[in-house]
Amino acid sequence: MSVPIRGLIFDMDGTIVDNMRYHDDAWEAWHAKYALPFDRPSFFGRTAGRTNPEIIGEMFPDLAPDEIVARGMEKEALYVELYRPHVRAVSGLVELMARAEAAAVPMAVGTAAPNDNIAVVLDTLALRERFRTIVSPSQGFRGKPHPDMFLAAAERMGVAPAECVVFEDAPLGVEAARRAGMRAVAMLTMLKAPDFAAFDNVIAAVPTFAELDGRFAFGAG
Repeated sequence: MSVPIRGLIFDMDGTIVDNMRYHDDAWEAWHAKYALPFDRPSFFGRTAGRTNPEIIGEMFPDLAPDEIVARGMEKEALYVELYRPHVRAVSGLVELMARAEAAAVPMAVGTAAPNDNIAVVLDTLALRERFRTIVSPSQGFRGKPHPDMFLAAAERMGVAPAECVVFEDAPLGVEAARRAGMRAVAMLTMLKAPDFAAFDNVIAAVPTFAELDGRFAFGAG
C-alpha cells in the first residue's frame, strides 16, 4: 500500500507561477552590470532554490554581508519590474488546491524567494490565505538543497514528512525534498523529465498541474 498524501508543499517560482525566465532575464542584466559572465543554460540548475546571499556570496567572497544583500535587492528590483505585469498561476493549480481543501489536506509554500517577491505572486493571485504556512529564508532557514524549509512546513502543518508531496521545478528543490524524506512532483516549466530521472523520490513529472487530475487521491493509501 502506498504512503498516503496528507500534506502538499509548493515551491513558488517556476511552480505556482511560470516565472523563472524572468528571473534569468534579471540575473543576466545584473551580471552585465558587474561585468560577470552569465551562462544562462546552466545557471538555473546551479542556483534555483538557493538564496541570493548564498549565490552572490560565492561570486564575491570578500564582500561585506550588507553589500551582498544590497546587490541581491538590485537583482530582485529588476525581476519585479519585468515580471509584475505577467503574474498568472500555472494551469490546474487552483483546481488542485480546491481538491486538497475539499479533502481537508493542508498546504504550504516553501520558497527561497524574498518576502517582496512572495507578495507579488501570492497576493496578486489571492492565494496567501489558502496556505497553512509560508516558509522562506527570511525566517532563518537555509536555501535548497537543504531540507530545512520543507521540514518546517511539514511540522507546521502537523503532517509527517513521508506523507507530504512537494511540487518543485528545480533539481535542487527535488533534492531538498529527497533529503526531507518527501516525495516530489517535478514541474516541467523550465526543464524536461529526463533532468529529474536520477531522483528516486519523483512520483510524476508534468508541465502543469492539470495533468495531475486523478493521478493520486489525498489521504488515501
